[in-house]
Formats: sequence, structure tokens, C-alpha cells
Amino acid sequence: MAELHEVEEWLGALLSQLEPAMRTKMLREVARDVRRIQQNNITLQRSPDGTAWEPRRVTARTKPGRIRRKMFTKLKTAKYLMAQADDNEAVIAFKNDVQRIALVHHYGLRDKINKSRKVIKYPVRILIGVNKETIDIVLTRMIEFLS
Repeated sequence: MAELHEVEEWLGALLSQLEPAMRTKMLREVARDVRRIQQNNITLQRSPDGTAWEPRRVTARTKPGRIRRKMFTKLKTAKYLMAQADDNEAVIAFKNDVQRIALVHHYGLRDKINKSRKVIKYPVRILIGVNKETIDIVLTRMIEFLS
């Protein structure tokens, strides 16, 4: 955690050297790159630290000869997983429409499938997070802009 704090201070010092328009441009590109990493993790169904998610439970959908679709195929699209930036910050977040679904899966909360069903406890599936690869890409992108 102390390492992350040091990186934040260093990044803040670098950002203060850039003009607001250049900072916005750089942060927009950084946010886009980080969103790509998060989308790739969701596609591979793994947490940012590289551990695999707990698989779906066996249902009629998962039996042989039935419809099969990976989890969160729509949730990871740019329409729902948004990357925004201004001259002070870059944010990667889920759109309000799907934020509840993402939070339930991210933290492993309880939720109803629909109003007539019982409450189900979902396993923890970390959708968005920071790892060493993400920090390296952010630092690389910032160094490119400063040089």
C-alpha cells in the first residue's frame, strides 16, 4: 500500500508539469488503456491479480447442446464500462444502468434474479482492479507524454 502511495505522489508531480489540455489528452489515453486491460481480464474471466473466477453453477444453459455464453459479455463493452478523463483525473467505471449488477458480482453480494425468485449469494468476481501491469502501463504512457 505504501508503494501505491509513493506512485500516486510521483504521478501527481508529473501531472502538475503538464498543461491542462495535455493532461486531459494523456489521462484519456491512460483510461482507455486501463479499460482495455480490464476488458481483457473480464474476457479471460480472471481477477486483476490473475486468479480465475469461480465458474457459473451448472444449469440448463451449461449442459451440453445448450446455449453457452461467457459471463459479462455485454458488461465489458465500452457502452457499459466507461473510461472518462478530465484535466485532474481518469475514471473507469460501469454505467449507472449496470452498476448494481457489477457491484453484486464484484463484492459477492446477495441478489434476486427476478422478483419471484429467492435471494442468491454470488461468488466474488473482481471485475475492476489495479495490478502491476496496470501501473506499468500508466507509468509508460506518462513517460511517453513527458518526453
